[in-house]
Amino acid sequence: MVLVALVAMSALGVLTLWVLHRAVAPAPTALTVLPQASGRVPAQHALSRYHARWYAASVVFLAFDVEMLFMYPWAVVVTDLGVGAVVEMFAFLAVLLAAVAWARREGAFRWA
Repeated sequence: MVLVALVAMSALGVLTLWVLHRAVAPAPTALTVLPQASGRVPAQHALSRYHARWYAASVVFLAFDVEMLFMYPWAVVVTDLGVGAVVEMFAFLAVLLAAVAWARREGAFRWA
């Protein structure tokens, strides 16, 4: 019963915000829907400039970014945790290295 009330209140809140937006927002014109790039009309769509290979490269970057997210706190407490923490970190790095090898095999690092 509480879940139904929560869903109903959430739906009512979203509907209220939508109606408020429709009532207050100005009508779309050429000045409000175009991007703000020095007032020029764009020659091509923004997403057409990026090749699909950049998505794979960004996933590899995120993998290394998450690696650093785990390594910084680990480096602070590694002396307190001992040898087991070092072994676990090298196991974690081995999994990441396997992921990089897979990405290389799939061609994520080929730019041409």
